[in-house]
Amino acid sequence: MKPKNLISPFSRTERQIMIEDRIWYVPPLMSEYTSFTFPGWDHPLLFNNANPVSIEYCSGNGAWIASQAKQYQNDNWIAVEKKFERIRKIWSKIKNDNLPNLVGICGEGHCVTENYFPTASIKNIYINFPDPWPKTRHAKHRIIQPRFIQELHRILKVGGLLTIVTDDERYSSALIQTLNSTPGFRSIFPSPYYVTDYPGYGTSYFEDLWREKGKTIHYHSYQKMDAPHDR
Repeated sequence: MKPKNLISPFSRTERQIMIEDRIWYVPPLMSEYTSFTFPGWDHPLLFNNANPVSIEYCSGNGAWIASQAKQYQNDNWIAVEKKFERIRKIWSKIKNDNLPNLVGICGEGHCVTENYFPTASIKNIYINFPDPWPKTRHAKHRIIQPRFIQELHRILKVGGLLTIVTDDERYSSALIQTLNSTPGFRSIFPSPYYVTDYPGYGTSYFEDLWREKGKTIHYHSYQKMDAPHDR
């Protein structure tokens, strides 16, 4: 299956939240999100089993998470990507590689997480090469914000890991500051709270690109230490 074979199930003027053919659509700027009820990770439209679920935000073309789904077939994997053209590439990998343990979400990460993901339901979370928005006036657009980190803490199971990878040194410093000030998270790496080599982590388009350009990759991994707080 080619990416272009995935056709949006609705028009721009008739958007709706729905799960169809391994993709969960959560369009932006909806008037409300409460009309859709999360069916549970074990629902037939999602994974149809109770295996552990891990999430990658900012999945891009899906190279990293597809390789994880192939390698760890007893785990379920969610690829969150807001751009439909990239979701098409993820969907193509799901189909061509026969990955029943991988589902794509076409939506904005914070919106989907806050509205639908159950508390303490996620094994591990990964954010690979999020847009660093390097200009100060654009920093508000970064996915790594205190409110979002609190949501990630809520959905993680105790002992679960939040791993973030970036090539941007300033962004690395900013996210370390945010995570170190978030109660309930502990870095598994000692100061300076990152490593530049993570054997077995897997690779992606952006990692290969930035390494070819001579950039240093920063891997950060924080563990959820305390019990979840139900809302």
